Amino acid sequence: MKFNKEKAAYIAPTVVTILMIITLILIPTGFEDNEIYKGAERSVVKVLSTDESSIIDTGLVRSGEQTCTVEILNGIFKGRTASAVNILSGSLEQDKLYSINDKALAVISYSDEEILTITMTDHYRINWEAVLAALFAVVLIAFAGRTGVRSVMSFILTILALWKLVVPLYLKGFNPIIVGGFFTIVLSVMIVSLVYGFDKRALAASLGITAGVAVTAVLGIIFTSVFKIHGAVMSYSESLLYSGYQYLNLTQIFMASIFMGASGAVMDLAVDITSAINEVAHKKPDISRIELIKSGLNVGRSAMGTITTTLLLAYSGSCIALLMVFMAQGTPLDNILNYKYVAAEIVHTIVGSFGLVFAAPLTALTGGILLANGEQTKK
Repeated sequence: MKFNKEKAAYIAPTVVTILMIITLILIPTGFEDNEIYKGAERSVVKVLSTDESSIIDTGLVRSGEQTCTVEILNGIFKGRTASAVNILSGSLEQDKLYSINDKALAVISYSDEEILTITMTDHYRINWEAVLAALFAVVLIAFAGRTGVRSVMSFILTILALWKLVVPLYLKGFNPIIVGGFFTIVLSVMIVSLVYGFDKRALAASLGITAGVAVTAVLGIIFTSVFKIHGAVMSYSESLLYSGYQYLNLTQIFMASIFMGASGAVMDLAVDITSAINEVAHKKPDISRIELIKSGLNVGRSAMGTITTTLLLAYSGSCIALLMVFMAQGTPLDNILNYKYVAAEIVHTIVGSFGLVFAAPLTALTGGILLANGEQTKK
């Protein structure tokens, strides 16, 4: 059988990605022994009845506890019926109430074979999360074919890399900027290679992504310091310090989150420009490098107009309740813009947009040079 170099270059990223996924699944995070429910059984339970007589309503605040009779659906006590407690803390954000036939996660404290207490932790959502993820994968594959399969693989790879490598390394005290930058670039290169294969298109797009991420990282570090933003603005970050991780540099973690958050948009722009350049070069093989670069720049200008707005909507959507509070209280605009949480979102949005501005011309430049004069890939 004749060796097809082009086909091998296209298949190779898939093989590498599969190996990476398998490796990430197998390696431990190093934090498995930190299980907060050690010595207790975690089970899924079904609510058979509820008792709200011990709940105290004070306006919007509900405190006290809800008692539920539950059937244990899995684990060592499967099939048994017992009483469980749902403790209300008075927080609408954290509290939840259960109804008959609801499924919930619960923690069972026991001694030998005797159940001591059952504490309800939250509604059971994993089954519907799996349905949603499967539906997404099916629709994506149905629309995009083998490219859809590769997109699902890149999705899985990204989740595993974040959970099995990035988060544990952060917790172990490694420099978040170095770790975040390294994995952002590696993941970006692998994801782009899954789209194109290991060819010149992947190289052109990867160089543009690297430039955009690098600019975003530098500006993020600079303006986080200039704005005097502490990393504790991130939700739940302060809880880490009180959980025995006082050595963590939350501000550096925040800095890393800026370029990691923007890398998706940068990747999207780089792929759009590279694909457009490749298509033009394929349709018009005699086009000059200069003209091809200009075509890439024109595509980049058009795409940046919408992608920067996408970043703005993505970040502002997460803090819409905060903006509503400001308006409801009649807070002056200068106070709003000066508020550290708003300033943090401004850094995220504008610095991320800077990355797009730098990624576009470099992608057009490298794409024009690499793909002109018949060097384009026809796939």
